[in-house]
Amino acid sequence: MLNGINKRVKRMRIAIYGNDKPTSSKVASELSKLVNDSKVLELDELNPEVVISVGGDGTLLSAFHHYDDMTEKVRFVGIHTGHLGFYTDWRDNEVQQLVESLEHDNGQSVSYPLLDIEVNYSDEGKPDYMVALNESTIKKMFGTMVAKVYIKDYLFESFRGDGLCISTPTGSTAYNKSVGGAIISPKFNAVQMAEMASINNRVFRTIGSPIIIPPTESITIVPQVSLHNVLTCDQLLVMDRPIKSITYKISKRRIYFAKYRHTHFWERVNNSFIGDNLND
Repeated sequence: MLNGINKRVKRMRIAIYGNDKPTSSKVASELSKLVNDSKVLELDELNPEVVISVGGDGTLLSAFHHYDDMTEKVRFVGIHTGHLGFYTDWRDNEVQQLVESLEHDNGQSVSYPLLDIEVNYSDEGKPDYMVALNESTIKKMFGTMVAKVYIKDYLFESFRGDGLCISTPTGSTAYNKSVGGAIISPKFNAVQMAEMASINNRVFRTIGSPIIIPPTESITIVPQVSLHNVLTCDQLLVMDRPIKSITYKISKRRIYFAKYRHTHFWERVNNSFIGDNLND
């Protein structure tokens, strides 16, 4: 009470985004109760300052796309309720500790690059503009995909194969790695393109290895028009439209994670792919 007027304490706004699995629902319910009981936190799904993802990396990707128009205003935190996730720092039995960290928050964060995607269509519909946290792929559902690949305005190669994967540095550990791409530190604002089962013989020839470009350049893919071409942006899917071209470049936006104990990138890589198998 100040001069007879009740002064309201400003609370930090929290959104909880979980999947529908029983374990995740239980953790989200426990988290909601602790936030509601807190004197410095409050639930706000529409205008949060911190978004807490409860599930795994797939859930965090969904949370990112749900709030992707607010990336400069929110920070993300991940709780994993299954196997250790690449983006999730907290375990499902550490909800109390997480809430205590939120209550002592001072705005600390770590950020990672995102990927801007512009898609133009041959049916003269309006272009689509998307942003990816991990990667985007272009494939053909039936038969071989044929496409011209431009780096900036330079025709780099004519590709024939299953498809192409374009990834962010953090996304370089996901699908990109499974198709033979390199792992890139997120300290580099770079875009990587990796080939999927390219055809190389006396007639057709591609570079046959991943390429990495700086933020001053872009990659444009011009596929042969086909309704069988399928475009992905993380978990999102574009199909049944004749794609004219797709242009990729590093976004000016970034994703921010609340850095209470955010795991170092190379430690994440080690935990995900090497673990305890190091030799003495």
